[in-house]
Amino acid sequence: MLKLMNYKGIFLTGIFTVVILSMSTFAFAHPHPGQILINGHTHETQTEIIPLSGIMALEKSTVFFHAPEDNTLPWGFVEGKIANHVEGYPVIIQIFQNNDAVHFAQTDVGEDGKYEYKFRVLHSENGETKKIFDGDYSVNIFKVVYLNQENFI
Repeated sequence: MLKLMNYKGIFLTGIFTVVILSMSTFAFAHPHPGQILINGHTHETQTEIIPLSGIMALEKSTVFFHAPEDNTLPWGFVEGKIANHVEGYPVIIQIFQNNDAVHFAQTDVGEDGKYEYKFRVLHSENGETKKIFDGDYSVNIFKVVYLNQENFI
């Protein structure tokens, strides 16, 4: 069931589309802070700030997601806390494999700046297990933030 988006959601979607069309490469990182060794090399979160106005910006973080071949866990998730989020704007999540889009999502941000999106990695039914995600993925996370939060305190 599709839900109607509010005007802020439409605005963010428009900005998001412009940003995506202007990007040509993707960075790889891992969803945990610091450097993590995966497949013999490390990954760090890559963050880019794209100004929208004098007070707001679109923060794009790219993280790495790896679903191992022997995975038995059914769920994956994207979570975080935004220190300077602009109230009313959702977090947009894009998952790519080999630069091909495989999953898009939108999730709300709580008053405390926390967000979480849970998604299926495996599907099991009648003893049959189907892998929804398998291998390496890049995950783009878009957040609307204040450029200088200290000016609003």
